[in-house]
This record gives sequence, structure tokens and C-alpha cells, in this order.
Amino acid sequence: MSTAILTGQLVPGSSIESELRSLGFDVELAPDAADTEAALARVPAGERVAVVDTRFVGHVHALRLGLTDPRFPLAAIPGAVTAQPEARQALTRAMAREHSAAGGTAHGAALARTEPYAGDADSLADRITAALDADGADVHRPELGSLVATVPADPQARNEARQAVAGVDDEAVRLKSAVKARDGFVTTFFISPYSRYIARWCARRGLTPNQVTTASLITALIAAGCAATGTRGGFVAAGVLLIASFVLDCTDGQLARYSLQYSTLGAWLDATFDRAKEYAYYAGLALGAARGGDDVWALALGAMVLQTCRHVVDFSFNEANHDAAANTSPTAALSDRLDSVGWTVWVRRMIVLPIGERWAMIAVLTAVATPRITFYALLIGCAFAATYTTAGRVLRSLTRKATRTDRAAKALADLADSGPLAEAAAKGFGKPARRLPGFTAPAVALLGGLAVVATAALTDFGGPWPLVAAVAYVLTSALAVARPLKGALDWLVPPFFRAAEYGTVLVLAAKADVNGALPAAFGLVAAVAYHHYDTVYRIRGGAGAPPAWLVRTIGGHEGRTLVITVLAVLLTATQFKLALTVLAVAVALVVLVESIRFWVAAHKGGAPAVHDEGETA
Repeated sequence: MSTAILTGQLVPGSSIESELRSLGFDVELAPDAADTEAALARVPAGERVAVVDTRFVGHVHALRLGLTDPRFPLAAIPGAVTAQPEARQALTRAMAREHSAAGGTAHGAALARTEPYAGDADSLADRITAALDADGADVHRPELGSLVATVPADPQARNEARQAVAGVDDEAVRLKSAVKARDGFVTTFFISPYSRYIARWCARRGLTPNQVTTASLITALIAAGCAATGTRGGFVAAGVLLIASFVLDCTDGQLARYSLQYSTLGAWLDATFDRAKEYAYYAGLALGAARGGDDVWALALGAMVLQTCRHVVDFSFNEANHDAAANTSPTAALSDRLDSVGWTVWVRRMIVLPIGERWAMIAVLTAVATPRITFYALLIGCAFAATYTTAGRVLRSLTRKATRTDRAAKALADLADSGPLAEAAAKGFGKPARRLPGFTAPAVALLGGLAVVATAALTDFGGPWPLVAAVAYVLTSALAVARPLKGALDWLVPPFFRAAEYGTVLVLAAKADVNGALPAAFGLVAAVAYHHYDTVYRIRGGAGAPPAWLVRTIGGHEGRTLVITVLAVLLTATQFKLALTVLAVAVALVVLVESIRFWVAAHKGGAPAVHDEGETA
């Protein structure tokens, strides 16, 4: 429940009271500052409260943006200010300060404003906002663009404001703002022009973004089931349903922006389900190919490994530069110049194969070609995109002068997912590591990963050499994280670890050359990848990494790599397949149960609402 306190005398013909009620507010009238302070005290502490000037003139959507967005504890627009429960104390203090400064009257001397507002009237809501600013409170002011929000000082100004309101279609503005500001070519020109209307249809029928997200997941799983039939009709249906799933995937975010239904749980579901949909579809294609006598499980697993490593590159680079100043490197300057030429923007967005382009390609090739051709195209496209983006980020990192913060180093350490073996060895490497060159961490992470994957690939299954390489990998992994990851290229450490672990599982399962080993490896990598994605979403949500006991329980990346190589040495190929299956189930159960418990508890506990626009890849 939310309460809006209308301050001052109602203006004849004003619709502000009905507009606030349409936004879900209970409305109380308070003629002066004393009545406003008393009304504010009566509102239960667990409710949102807004203070709005009775003379306010503006669009309903301006009020919606200013007063109902759940992401911001404090927010204001000209003539209105709001506080969620966690910021009620700050609002109460500001109200008390303003009332005291006004000498207990409704229209005393106002505090100096830190920035001007539209309108010339002396507004209590604006004076409260100024008091919040003076207290150092973080007051969100939404970008209104062409929307009107003002407190007119006289009848003439009021008439002019009303004419300005009539001159702008706020529903058109609302629909336009529902679309993500920066997106891929396919999404921008082939999906969003109509998916925004689907979002509005959903909003008017009371559907939530989480329900649309779930519908998108179910549609994608049905698509994967159609692909698993291995028939041409099944492949065509799978392609169509995959596109339908993507339309719904765009719709859920647009619905969240259209209706301001943001939540921590919703952001997690949206991000997690995107990965589940795509990787489940890979599995469906592999099953369908197997029905036709073509084993493409290695390609399916390779596609998942490559796509996951691409995302880790994105996550690590962004976290490493989260608190850094603007990138002034020559590479960044060149990128900005290219963005000033219209057509290059779309070319550069398309060549990185974002989710819209990628899913469109997969859907079309599924319908008209074979799963093998689909995976070949996917692997080539993703490999090129990964090379392009990673090279650009390496150049930016090498040519910029920036200092990594402790927060960035902590985030990279969490993304590294080091287990007890690497942590224990890292303590012994601490002092020597501080004397090594700055490129040591990514260099040893790369060399250790290459060693274990190459050894597994170049030796016979069951031989001891992959185990020896895995032991060396534990030591190189420890050396890589022995000091804080603050070097220019230290953000490469987590993706190198991911490639090493996933690549080792892929190669050993392929070398086992027994039916079912690669599907079991696919399941294990999917379970571990979920844990790594979950770590990212927790960091982005401000919750920090998963608990240390979880990382220790599932061994860390180096522990799992070592265990996999031990199993390959000690077991027969058939036994190895069974062991991979057991590991996949065990890891999946542990990480899923803990993850679901965490996110549901965070949602019920009133965690701050977030809305992650998500990575275009």
C-alpha cells in the first residue's frame, strides 16, 4: 500500500487526486506544512509515502516515473517527492527541517535549491526535496524528456502547462521508453516494433514480467523438445518456437519498464532463464541429430563452453572497470568516433552476434539445415565475435591508465571461483607473487589452462599425464590469485579458468569415446556454468559472491578439474561416464537448492529492486 499526501488547497478542476489513485495511492489532504508533517507521521512505517503539491500539472507517466519506481528509495520530480520504507526516516527529517525553517507556517522561507525545478510556485514538496539534498540524501530524478511536470505559479502559467500536457502523448512516450535504449539490430528492427504492444497488452491484463519470463522459458523448452524429435517438421517447429520465445524474452523486459515492475527476483529469473533456454535448445538439437544418426554432442558442448566463456569475458571486464574513470585510451576514442557514423554502430553490434542475431541464426538454420551445420555456424560466429570483443578490450586495458579498486579486485576474485586447494597454495605464494611482473596472473592462468587441456587432448584416455597437468594447474591457479587482481589484464583470469575447466571436461569426455559420456559432460558443465552465472548475478545485485561453504563443497574450478582427471585415470570409460553423470546431478542439486533459497529469501526480505538491462550477447 502507498499513501500520497496532497499539500495545499485543491485547485478547482484539478485531476491530481484521481491520477494518484489510478497509480495505486491512497490520498490524504494536508492544507499546510503542519498538517503534512502530521499526516506523514500517521502513515505506517512499512509503506511508501509521497508528498505532492495540489497545484501539480503534468503527465500521469511523469508521476508514475517519479513516484512508483521500486528501484530508488528516494525520488522526486517537480512538485512531488516520494520515499520507500527504508528512506522514510530521511524524508521525515527533511520535513521536520523544512517545517522548522518555515517557522511552522505553510509558506515560510524555502531552503536554497541545489538545482532548479520547472515552475515558479513555492512548493512544499520541492522544499522537502531541497532539504533532502542538503542532508546529502541520494534523491533519484527520472529523465522526463518531453513529459511535463511543473507547479504553475498563476492561472496563466497553469493554462500554458495544461496546453503543454495536451501537446505530448504520454502513452506514446511510455511505449517508446519501454524499449531498451541500446539493443541489437534484429531486436531493434524486427522484434521491438511490435513486442512493446504485447507488453502493453500484458500490463493491461495484470500479467507480471516474471509470468512472461516463465512463458518464454516454457516456449523455449517446447522448442528444444521439437528439435529433439529429429524430424524436419520438428526442426521447423523448433525454429518458429525459438523466435516466439525470444519475442517473449524481449516482452518481459519491456513490460517491466512499461509498468515499472522491477524486482531482484525478476532480474535473476530473466538472466538465468536466458541461459537455460539457449543451452537446453543446444541439447535438444543434439538429441535430434542423434536420432538421425549424427552425433554432435561435442559441438553442442563446445558451443556452450564458447558462449559461456564469452559471457565471462564480458562480466570480468565490466567488473574490473566498474569503479574506473572514463576510458580515455586511443582504442576507446576510436570506438567513439566509429559510433558517430550511423551505419558502423549497427555493423559493430551485429558482428558480436548478440542474442537477437544469434537466436535468429539458430532458428533459421534449424528449420532449413541440419543440427551439425547449425552448430558449425554458431561456433564460427561466436569464435569471431569472441576474438573481436576480447581483442578490443585487451587493447583498451593496455592503453589506458587506470587503478583497479579493491571492489574490482574482490569481484574478480569471486568470479575466479577458487576452491580450497588454490586458496591454500596461494597463501604460500603470496610474498613471491608480489615481486612478479604485472602480467603474471593472466599469463600463468593461461599457461596452466592450456597445459591441462592440451595434455588431455594429446594423450590416451586413462593415462596419468592429464592428472599430472591438473596438479600443475592447481599450482598455476594458486599463483594467479596469490595477489589482488588489480593488473591491467587481470580480468582475463576468470575466463581463462572457465575455459580450462570446461575444456578439460569436454576433451576427456570425447576421449572416453563411449556412448553417453558427452551428454553427461554437457550436464556437468551446465551445472557448473549455472553456478558461475549465479555468482555474476549476485555481484551485480550487490549481494556479493555465493557463500564460501558452497564454493568449498563443489571444490572450486581447480578442485573439480583435478577430480575429473583423477576419475579419468582410475575408471574405465563406461565408469567415467557414470561418474560424470553423478557429479552433474550432485553439483546441480547443491547449487540450485542454495541459489533458489538465496534469491527467494532476498525477494521476501525486501531486497532492493533492480533491473539489469542484460548483456546483448
